[in-house]
Amino acid sequence: MRARAVTLAQWLLLGSVIGVICGTASAAFLWLLELATDFRGAHESIVFALPLAGLGLGFVLERFGQSIKAGNNLVIDTIHDDGPEVPLRMAPMVLMGTVVTHLFGGSAGREGTAVQMGASLSDWVSHRLGVGRQVRRQLLAAGVAGGFGSVFGTPIAGAVFGLEFVVLGRLEYAALVPALVASVVGDLTTRALGIGHTAYPASASVPLSPLLALKWVVFAAAMALATVAFIELTHFIKRVAERRVARLPVRMFLGGVAVVALWQVVGSSDYLGLGVPTIVRAFSDPTLPASAFALKILFTALTIGVGFVGGEVTPLFFVGAALGSVLARLLGLPLELGAGVGLAAVFAAASNTPLALSIMAMELLGSGVFPHVAIVCVLAYLFTGHRSIYPSQRLALGKLGGAVEPTTRLRDLDG
Repeated sequence: MRARAVTLAQWLLLGSVIGVICGTASAAFLWLLELATDFRGAHESIVFALPLAGLGLGFVLERFGQSIKAGNNLVIDTIHDDGPEVPLRMAPMVLMGTVVTHLFGGSAGREGTAVQMGASLSDWVSHRLGVGRQVRRQLLAAGVAGGFGSVFGTPIAGAVFGLEFVVLGRLEYAALVPALVASVVGDLTTRALGIGHTAYPASASVPLSPLLALKWVVFAAAMALATVAFIELTHFIKRVAERRVARLPVRMFLGGVAVVALWQVVGSSDYLGLGVPTIVRAFSDPTLPASAFALKILFTALTIGVGFVGGEVTPLFFVGAALGSVLARLLGLPLELGAGVGLAAVFAAASNTPLALSIMAMELLGSGVFPHVAIVCVLAYLFTGHRSIYPSQRLALGKLGGAVEPTTRLRDLDG
């Protein structure tokens, strides 16, 4: 009993330390991101400089960022393989790179930055304390949870995400306590530092019926198709760009040119940056263009595929909410319910984290979205196959139940 109490006290202390560090880093990041977004909105012509920003950022990443270029995949590999310490430079470099990406109009998210900052900072703590392999693994999961939970204001989803995204088919329950503590403390820290989060409209409570369940199957299939399109297009652009253009700065310059050209052709700034105003609009505007989700896929795949820094969550929220809004009109669903379920489903499928995103939807949108969001997230996750925006994810169990080697990476499988 005493040993259990000591272990619990250790996890409470270490989880709190990781949470404070992650929450503080997320607060600084979100503050800078807001400044960058507001500046771009007030000086839209800065987007024309995106190619030059890519060129400069590419030189910095090429010179100093080789050890961290794998991003979230480096975090996953380190958790599994007990690799070298995640470089502390990852935290400031991904923060700087993401802010630059958003300042000049690149379409990217923020979860990748938060996760990588949390992992690098927590691994720095692990190595300073000289902990063993198992404790280090648990603290890395706590860092992921603390970063994710604090950057979105969803502490329970953050904890589950830290346990779920590493291995398909298994939750890392050994890290449950530190992940939960880090995520809750991280969220409290970010809020205490004066950072607010986007308020989304609450979804009305709609009873589940057999007809509605059938509609959700169709809905989930559409979400899975959008997810597959995003993953495959992003990976395709990355492969082609790396094969044909050896230097990262040149790839980013050319990618910046492509994004600017697309922006001019489309004639709208809705698809630059995070796209939060359009996400909120999807909950209430029946005139939202049906093509909005596809354009956001294209803008984001181009931005991420050529090497700009940032995550995928918020752009995929955009894709899911916009597509969900369109499908709600076609299927006779409440608009806010369709947008809310879609918001969660695309990222759940893309990251293979249906439990975390079902919980996240309830934290963001209220309990009225349940059980609909859980049904669609799980179905979209299954329909997407063995694909992921994190190809280093391991399989403990195939999505349809088949056993696999525990070291199998998704990148080694066919979709």
